Order: sequence, then structure tokens, then C-alpha cells
Amino acid sequence: MPDIHIHREHHLGFKEARKVAFSWAEKAEEKFDMECTYEEGDKEDLLTFTRSGVKGTLLVDAHQFEMKAQLGFLFGAFKDRIEAEIGEQLDALLNAPHPNAKKPAADKKKAAADADADKPAPKAAAKPAAKAKKA
Repeated sequence: MPDIHIHREHHLGFKEARKVAFSWAEKAEEKFDMECTYEEGDKEDLLTFTRSGVKGTLLVDAHQFEMKAQLGFLFGAFKDRIEAEIGEQLDALLNAPHPNAKKPAADKKKAAADADADKPAPKAAAKPAAKAKKA
């Protein structure tokens, strides 16, 4: 049977990665009629998904997603397309804005520098107006 293997690194942290995995499971259930089971752990979660002709797992931790799936005979002919679509969906979820996600230190420094670049330059202190002399 053909296998699908997708690996993605991330900087979301475990809590946000778990939300992404839940979101992927919801979409898989809706769009592909998958039956998904989510098992939460202390350091990693395991999402098991299945439907006729497909079964697999998505391992989620604080730094990566690891998906492995086995395709039945009929789906095997579409392995490349299925793998590409799942990869795109996972990439879209990982690249979506996550307000509480942890960002790498380099990104924080760059974001601060970019924010400073958008601010107007400080104005020079105004000189006090000259006093008018009365004649």
C-alpha cells in the first residue's frame, strides 16, 4: 500500500499546535468524511484518522507535526495529489495568524525593528519664541 509521510516544523508552541491539529481534524471530517480521534498527552498528542481506503495518524508536539497515512488500492492511484493537498492544508493552517503563538527570537527582534521603522522620526525640540521688545 502507498504511504504518505508529511513532516512540518513549527514555532507555535504546544498549545497553539494542538489548536491547529483540532482544526485540521474538523476539516478532514467535513471535507473527506474522515473519522478522527484525538488523544491529548503531556508532551505530544496523537490524532488518528480513518475512512474507507485511508487510515493514518498525525503526531503533534511543541515543535513539529508528523503525519503518516496508508492509502488503499483505489486511493493509491491519487497518492501524489492527496499528499500535496494535505500538505497545502497543513501549511495554510500553520501559516494562518495565531495570536498566542510563540515566535522565534529573531522574528521578535525583526518585528520590533519594523515597528520602529514605521514610526515617524522624532521632531526636534521647538525653540522658545523670541520675546518681542516693547518700545
